[in-house]
Amino acid sequence: MELSLHRLRMLRELHRRGTVTAAAAALHYTASAVSQQLAQLERDVGAKLFERLGRRVQLTELGTLLTEHAEEILGSVERATLALEEAQEARTVRLTAGVWASVASGLLPTALTTLAGAHPGIEVRTRELAPEDTAEAVRDGSLDLSFVIDYSDAPMPWDAGLERAVVAVERLHAAVPRGAVPAGSASLDDLAEHPWILAGAKSHFGRAMRTACQRHGFTPKINHEVEEQSTAMAMVGAGLGITLVSDLGLRLLRPPGIDVVTLTTPLLRTVSIAYRRTAFRRPALHLVIDAVRASAAELGLGTESALP
Repeated sequence: MELSLHRLRMLRELHRRGTVTAAAAALHYTASAVSQQLAQLERDVGAKLFERLGRRVQLTELGTLLTEHAEEILGSVERATLALEEAQEARTVRLTAGVWASVASGLLPTALTTLAGAHPGIEVRTRELAPEDTAEAVRDGSLDLSFVIDYSDAPMPWDAGLERAVVAVERLHAAVPRGAVPAGSASLDDLAEHPWILAGAKSHFGRAMRTACQRHGFTPKINHEVEEQSTAMAMVGAGLGITLVSDLGLRLLRPPGIDVVTLTTPLLRTVSIAYRRTAFRRPALHLVIDAVRASAAELGLGTESALP
C-alpha cells in the first residue's frame, strides 16, 4: 500500500472541516478534485473511509484511524524538512506566504528584492487571502507563514500553536473628501456626523473600526459597505463619505479629491508574521522576517506593538 501525502492532507482537512466543499476551499482546489482524490485514497487503502450524512461527511472508524496517523505522518514530514534545512544550513528553500493588498504592495516589493539579492536560494511565493483567514491557513499547513493584523481596539483571537513576529505598527488616518475637515486633524468623535464608508462588520477591519467609533461615543452612520480599501478611497474621492485608512493603505493608488486627516487620539494596528511553532528553527523563515522588518523601517513604520 502506498499512501500519498497529497491525499492524506485532503483527508486531514475533510476531518477538520466536515465537508468536501470546505476542505477544497482551504486547500484551494475544486470540490470535484478533492472528491476524486479522496475516492482514490479509498481505493489505495482498499476500505471505506467516510460516509455522507446530508451535506456533511463523517469518517468511518478506519477513516478516523488513518486521519490520526496522517497527522503524525505530515508532522514528521515537516520535521524532516526542518532537519534537512538545518543540516545543510539551508538557504535554498521555497516558502508560501499569505498576504493582502496593502502588505503585498507596500512591504513585499522591497523586502523580496532585498532578500533575493542577499539569499537568492530563498523563494517566497504569495497567496492573497482575507486577513482573518491567513492565520488558519498557516495552522493547517496550507501556508508556511502569513501576515496577520491586530488592532488596538480589537485584537485577533490567537491560536496557541502559532507564533508571531511583529514587523510593523501602522497608524490609521481618516480619508475625507477634500475640504471636509479644514483643520487637517481631528478626534474620531469629531467625525461622528459624517457619512461613513467601511468594510462589513464580519471582517476584522470592519469590526475593529466600529469598536473604535463606539469607544469614542458614537455609532458610525455607514452609507456604503465595501471590503477593498482602494474602493473605499475612490468613493471618498467622489464625495460619498469618509473612511479610515492605514499607513500602508495610503501607499495604494490614491484618487484625487481626498484629504488625509491625522487622528489626534492614535488608532494603531500591528502587522505581524505568523508561523507554526514547529517552524521556529527554520533559518529561511527568520531571514524573511528580517527582510520585511527592514522594508517597514525604510517606510518609517514604528515597532511598538499595539497588542494588549
